[in-house]
Amino acid sequence: MSRYAEVCAQLRDAPKTWLVTGVAGFIGCNLLEKLLQLDQRVVGLDSFATGHRYNFDKVQASVTPRQWTRFNFIEGDIRNPDHCRAACNGVHYVLHQAALGSVPRSLEDPVTTNGANIDGFLNMLVAARDAQAKRFVYAASSSTYGDHPGLPKVEDQIGKPLSPYAVTKYVNELYADVFSRSYGFHTIGLRYFNIFGRRQDPEGAYAAVIPKWVASMIANEPVYINGDGETSRDFCYIDNTIQANILAATTDNPEAVNQVYNVAVGDRTTLNELCEHIRRLLAARFPHLENFKPTYRAFRAGDVRHSLADISKAQRLLGYEPTHRLGEGLTEAMDWYVGDLAGE
Repeated sequence: MSRYAEVCAQLRDAPKTWLVTGVAGFIGCNLLEKLLQLDQRVVGLDSFATGHRYNFDKVQASVTPRQWTRFNFIEGDIRNPDHCRAACNGVHYVLHQAALGSVPRSLEDPVTTNGANIDGFLNMLVAARDAQAKRFVYAASSSTYGDHPGLPKVEDQIGKPLSPYAVTKYVNELYADVFSRSYGFHTIGLRYFNIFGRRQDPEGAYAAVIPKWVASMIANEPVYINGDGETSRDFCYIDNTIQANILAATTDNPEAVNQVYNVAVGDRTTLNELCEHIRRLLAARFPHLENFKPTYRAFRAGDVRHSLADISKAQRLLGYEPTHRLGEGLTEAMDWYVGDLAGE
């Protein structure tokens, strides 16, 4: 039995109270779903700046009525300390997902990104510390590696940030480390690498590449690739991310806390390869994709050329073992994407 399976069984036997910030967002609502399926009590906090109420309807439909009653939602903003304190009251574990993502958004509006990602993060740290939460697990980012050229990316080797967003996520790590050292407050940062999966929003200027490309292909609209398409990423399916969060929150390994970890699979896929993979999966249902080709345009400011994670630290200290590589994740997620985007 894997470490993750053991932890899930233990949680069912002895439920805990969890806070998920950004609970109406892509990652947050998937964490909510899994925790409720494990019969946990969940407090959710969200301002709907980027999350959606309809995600709650989808989660509710996937759990039992009894499990749904274990969810308590607070509409609030992490930039408001009172909202943070109310959400942290009585919780064992905090899974802090709330943030303003997107490199382009941060370049256009660094002040708002800073307010949510740094001020809001500090508010949550203080509130969780004062509530004596057992663990504070937060969404860090692979953008922290910045201009460091080394591959694969190893947690203790980073470069200079390439965007305001990357700056905010690095500051999160610095604050978490200081709180660990100064207050004995246990934190774990998870550096996410290109997470994808069900309920990922394809709309808006800052939509993630996979749902946006799926939506464009279904609608027979152009798929835009920034640069020559040889930019590469370590794409990580949502189920791997859920696993990492639950393992990080519950680990009893003293060496594992007050650390940051890569959350990925350790594979590198170019944008050209990703586009073709998605096209092949959709072509059987949408014949217009038989000869579909992407449209290339200029490289995007702030983008890292290549990204590949070394996940050995998370494997060694947390027992993390990704269950889905890119192909498996895309195959599993595609039915949801098509059903949601094409109305099937």
